[in-house]
Amino acid sequence: MEKTLQVLNALERDGIINRYAIGGAMAATFYAEPVLTLDLDIFVVLPETAGGLLTLAPLYDDLRRRGYPEAGECVLIEGIPVQFLPAYNALLEEALTEASETQYEQTTTRVLRAEHLVAIALQTGREKDRERVRVLKEQAPLDRAYLAAILARHSLADT
Repeated sequence: MEKTLQVLNALERDGIINRYAIGGAMAATFYAEPVLTLDLDIFVVLPETAGGLLTLAPLYDDLRRRGYPEAGECVLIEGIPVQFLPAYNALLEEALTEASETQYEQTTTRVLRAEHLVAIALQTGREKDRERVRVLKEQAPLDRAYLAAILARHSLADT
């Protein structure tokens, strides 16, 4: 995975993406016991096009030029299926802004904070997301006040 993260860092450095952070099940493994996941979810802020639209096309084109093929909804980067997910709402934008910088082996990367992972899982609301909330509540060092503020800001407190 380290080589995959190095490619992601290069994409950011080259301006293909503005910012990224690991999310989803893989991010949860930075805070709690690992769970089975088939891909690496990467939340991204994409540069706007001249017309103001956001598109993954320049990202996918650049990855193809670097020799990384598409595989369904993912791109295989150094053997790891990576799914790119644009920050499409205020919660995800905030989560990317507040993502924690961390080391994976010798490579610097960013991971969504555990509190944002909980909020995103609550917002998404699938069964596997509810399970992720349970695991994070039991195992992750959650800042409860910070989590409560996130939930209030994004109208998720009752969820």
